[in-house]
Amino acid sequence: LLHVAAHARPRTPAAMASGVVEEPLDLIRLSLDERVYVKLRNDRELRGRLHAYDQHLNMVLGDVEETITTHDIDTETYEELVTTSKRSIPMLFVRGDGIILVSPPLRTA
Repeated sequence: LLHVAAHARPRTPAAMASGVVEEPLDLIRLSLDERVYVKLRNDRELRGRLHAYDQHLNMVLGDVEETITTHDIDTETYEELVTTSKRSIPMLFVRGDGIILVSPPLRTA
């Protein structure tokens, strides 16, 4: 079952009226067509618009900015060297088993 932005439907009439989170994936459902932050394994981070997801947390993101952080040790000084690289990706499929966390957009009342 794939959930896409155009067909997002809350489960109950109460949830429909108030945007209530009844189950963990409801938080993701409420973030459809919004920009989300996704932290992945291996020090990778994504920020992009959530177009679709499924029960395995596989996601389709659009207008993605990927940030990759690498940690190395300088062999002479033994200092930790941290570098980041970024790239833009127009559309990306993210496999759910690599996801550590998903942060929905900030909602102000």
